[in-house]
Amino acid sequence: MTEYRIDDLARAAGTTVRNVRGYQDRGLIPRPIRRGRIAIYTEQHLSRLKVINDLLRRGFTMSHIGEFLSGLQRGDDLVEVLGLKDLITEPIQRTPSQQVPAGELFDFLGTSDPDVLGQLQDAGLIEPLGDDAEPAAYLVKDTETFDAYRSMMDIGIPLKYILGLQRQLDEELHTVAKTLITAGRAAITEGRFDGWIPESDEESDWAMTFIRQLRHTGRVTAHNSLNRALDRELTRQLDDYLAIARRRRDGENTDQGD
Repeated sequence: MTEYRIDDLARAAGTTVRNVRGYQDRGLIPRPIRRGRIAIYTEQHLSRLKVINDLLRRGFTMSHIGEFLSGLQRGDDLVEVLGLKDLITEPIQRTPSQQVPAGELFDFLGTSDPDVLGQLQDAGLIEPLGDDAEPAAYLVKDTETFDAYRSMMDIGIPLKYILGLQRQLDEELHTVAKTLITAGRAAITEGRFDGWIPESDEESDWAMTFIRQLRHTGRVTAHNSLNRALDRELTRQLDDYLAIARRRRDGENTDQGD
């Protein structure tokens, strides 16, 4: 087992001797082994310091870190303690949102139809604020999508048609998301078992890195794959549309010639 003096430990962990002593005084890392006047630190100390550094980079306070490590020592739910649940349930991409008065929302949509509002709420695009039957305000949870809706409505596309398209897209994209996440679940349990929970700092680091990368890769590849698919399908359908237009034009010219 590798052993360290305090200055070597600090260097290996990417921190300072002062920080090591401070963490030790707070009870965040174990006391060193004493050999006479020499303090000896081990891989356990180095691993704990790396966890602390990682948590600090993620914005945790020293108080949070103390609770985290105390939870491990108490044997609390590792999924909770290691932050996996928060990481998994955190939205993959936060869209810009805005709180608006009900009247302003109705003017924007051109309707206050409860059925339309219900569809928008089911799609996760709006949220009524307050418990009133007729809320005075709504949280628009995705202003970018609302602006896109408005642009289509401005050129004459009915809102109900747009919402029908949104519903169909949501259903089909759910299949894509299920495929990706199911593949990720299979990958994370490869060589282990379904329901596996990390049991060490190293396993936790790996699991959290894997989940972050899965979320990033899924978002990027899905976005770019959709763009390529849109380009291909737009070209195909445009060619088909123009072919029909040519046949109609040729037919009209033949009729006029007769």
